[in-house]
Amino acid sequence: MLQTPRGGAGNGTAAADRRLLSIGAVLNVLRDEFPEVTISKIRFLEAEGLVEPERTPSGYRKFSPEDVERLGHVLRMQRDHYLPLKVIREHLDALERGERVPLPSLGRQRDHEDGEAESDDAPTAARMGRDELLAAAEVDEQQLDEWETYGLITPLPEGGYDAEAVSVATLVVELGRFGIEPRHLRAMKAAAEREAGLVDQVVAPLRRHRNPQTRAHAEARTKELAGLTGKLHTALVQSALGVRLP
Repeated sequence: MLQTPRGGAGNGTAAADRRLLSIGAVLNVLRDEFPEVTISKIRFLEAEGLVEPERTPSGYRKFSPEDVERLGHVLRMQRDHYLPLKVIREHLDALERGERVPLPSLGRQRDHEDGEAESDDAPTAARMGRDELLAAAEVDEQQLDEWETYGLITPLPEGGYDAEAVSVATLVVELGRFGIEPRHLRAMKAAAEREAGLVDQVVAPLRRHRNPQTRAHAEARTKELAGLTGKLHTALVQSALGVRLP
């Protein structure tokens, strides 16, 4: 049973203090399984009440092993089951109370004429509001407006943003420190859209299939192809620059 107290290690002993991790150390631990996780993402999950690390007198976050485990569960449920944060929080809280609860699933079930049950709605990734995105990425309204103008970040049709918007915003900020402005990134956006279109051509027939298992396979294939195209893009940029990243 999951044991992930929110308050971290609070017994006050020197041994426990040595086990506490900085947010940077937590990032390194999580990136083994979640390469795309960022410090901003961890801060956002904290702001959403999914984890409550201790604070030093200077205000620095200190995470216990239980905090890191809890973050791993949250990221895993987002990645593998597309659960919104509210549902994940309720699920983990129930586990902490000692309740044996099944993993929630999204989508309503409806019956086909042949009697086969199928999900009425495709799973959707976790979403956040505009204020949540601004807080997680630590940017202001003007910056976000500019990024939207150049198509770097796009609101969802029904409003709000997906979780990847935080990663994009964080990277845009980091590139900005080197003098690379949002207008310079339009070519990268266009290249990403072409890569996404190529992947979509491959998996589209699977997504339209009536069999739920085949559609689930399409999602797994999409993730695999996205990872491969991302690695190829990185390798091509490194080759063009004549450098190799560690």
